[in-house]
Amino acid sequence: MLRSGLLAKKLGMTQVYDDAGNHIPVTVLSLEGCQVIASKTIARDGYTALQLGAGDAKPKRVSKAERERFAKAGVTPKKKCVEFRIAEGNEVAVGATMLADHFVPGQKIDAAGVTVGKGFAGAMKRHNFGGLRATHGVSISHRSHGSTGQCQDPGKVFKGKKMAGHMGAVRRTVQNLEVARVDAEQGLVMIKGATPGAKGAWIELRDATKGVKMADLPMPGKFTIDAPRKEVAKAAPASGSDFVDAIVLVDGIGPKGEEALAAAGITTLTQLVAMSAADITALEETIGKSGIVAKQEWVEQAKEMIGGAEPRSQVDKDLAAKMRKAAAKGEEE
Repeated sequence: MLRSGLLAKKLGMTQVYDDAGNHIPVTVLSLEGCQVIASKTIARDGYTALQLGAGDAKPKRVSKAERERFAKAGVTPKKKCVEFRIAEGNEVAVGATMLADHFVPGQKIDAAGVTVGKGFAGAMKRHNFGGLRATHGVSISHRSHGSTGQCQDPGKVFKGKKMAGHMGAVRRTVQNLEVARVDAEQGLVMIKGATPGAKGAWIELRDATKGVKMADLPMPGKFTIDAPRKEVAKAAPASGSDFVDAIVLVDGIGPKGEEALAAAGITTLTQLVAMSAADITALEETIGKSGIVAKQEWVEQAKEMIGGAEPRSQVDKDLAAKMRKAAAKGEEE
């Protein structure tokens, strides 16, 4: 049955040794927090698939619509997202984190990615042409591709003719690569041989479509289901003693907004996150600025700081540092 694949980041190449002492060149791929961010069903979408995301992206560099999509899935914003078709019945819960032992050593897989860009290349490098003669009248054009067409009839160069041009930076799939090793703790998959792409490229890994399939693969895959981010946000802040639960650190809340929030009994970030839609509407009416909470992302900023992130503006970062310093001084006294 068709399983989901994995989305991994290429770290580079190295070598490992087998039981006989032979060295094996491998490509090291890191899962980078590969999680399920959405699922497609036949009833709703007409087909079955899983959308995976990997690599944590900065929230400020993600569009608002994408942030809402990731928040709905209960995962952090991702740098790269890919959809994998699966068979019906092999669904994985949204928010689940995929593990490296989803693949088994010795298994054959297909790796797809964007090849290394070479820029503009000549015909000898791009198409392995032999070039022209070194003597016998040939001068300053030894590496040229020679004739490209016919005479007056048809009087043109046919499309698809192998000539000099842009080389690389195209999507390619290498089939039937062997999984050499997996490290579930560190989230690493080691593939025997080379895979498309440069260091830092995103590689899509799937069960091989050709050849004999292994019968003991984990179904529907290896994964862990984390606690939803909404519950995590309500728990103790991730930053521990360095966390400053002050509403003034939200970028965009001025003296009038802080005064209105205080009048409503909202003085901390955790209280701001817990506000309902009706409370936010009433607050905006008091301030006299409709839609300012969503426009300036007050709640999103509060969630980021509760999760351990620094305030967005430099002024608020400096203020947070001063507040931490004052709190530490007070504890010493």
